[in-house]
Amino acid sequence: MNAFIDFLPGVVFLAALLLFDIYTATALTMGATVLQIALLLVLRKKITAVHWFTLGVVLVFGTATLVLHDATFIKWKPTVINWIMATALLVGPPLLGKNFIRLLLQEHVKAPDVAWARANLAWAALFVVLGAANLVVAFNFSEKTWGVFKVFGMPAVIAVFSVVLMLYLGRFSPPEVEAEVSKR
Repeated sequence: MNAFIDFLPGVVFLAALLLFDIYTATALTMGATVLQIALLLVLRKKITAVHWFTLGVVLVFGTATLVLHDATFIKWKPTVINWIMATALLVGPPLLGKNFIRLLLQEHVKAPDVAWARANLAWAALFVVLGAANLVVAFNFSEKTWGVFKVFGMPAVIAVFSVVLMLYLGRFSPPEVEAEVSKR
């Protein structure tokens, strides 16, 4: 259910983009993102900081796109989100003393500090690359191609990257930790 709720705005965006145009897709995505938060509230599911942040970015960039009738704003949205995530990962350890990747995964995987630092940097690098890739696709290919890339391509890259990262981190987990995690 959470996966459906998380993908709802993206699926709405792509469907509207393929059926109508980028402005209709933008307006419907704004509504779908608000609906996403409402569904999470009604279902008493956790609303993460990423959900709230994404809602804010969608509303700001979506409004700019619609009011100024300029698709450049909505095309920049994934890049802005990815680059802000990269920045958070990069400044977390030195400024806040927090490795956000470790905080997210430490109950599932035991690894030494150096492995967590590498994982954090790898995620930051991925977000920088995804942000740049979004700009390349958004401004050099058709809007429909960009929509497919945004909704399916970027999540696919993240999924593959997650598996590779878990394999890397899993090398450091003692067998008893792996057994405990697999019981959950």
